[in-house]
Amino acid sequence: MAVGGCFCGKVRIQYSGQPLVSALCHCFDCRKLTGGLYTYNFIIKNVDLKITAGSPKEVAKTADSGNHIKNYFCSDCGTPLYGLTMKSDGTPDETTVLRAGILDDIGILNALPPKVEIYTGGRVSWVSPAEEAGQFTGMPPPP
Repeated sequence: MAVGGCFCGKVRIQYSGQPLVSALCHCFDCRKLTGGLYTYNFIIKNVDLKITAGSPKEVAKTADSGNHIKNYFCSDCGTPLYGLTMKSDGTPDETTVLRAGILDDIGILNALPPKVEIYTGGRVSWVSPAEEAGQFTGMPPPP
């Protein structure tokens, strides 16, 4: 079981299972979301994620893909935690975009290099593509 949380420690999560895919995202929204050049995410099943402490704040947005997504943050320190893609009827899809950097165990991150990079047109010129990761100019089909 993987555990993690926000910078201030108010929100804690547990994650059981294996990611469906690991991905670097270079889209404009991910840069704004994190203040970094890209995000590193695990696409996981919703049922495998449990909030064990705190109550994340929700911010809804239409993503670059056109999908409606609800992003969740710590309301105290602002750490981005995860995002839920929403179906057209307003209910959550079956998967969660877990911000992998919130996990406490760096061994998990070392063991799961990115399998894909998405929105590569937004990658800054001095960042090289991840070795062996599929490269996509937009959103690939779901895993």
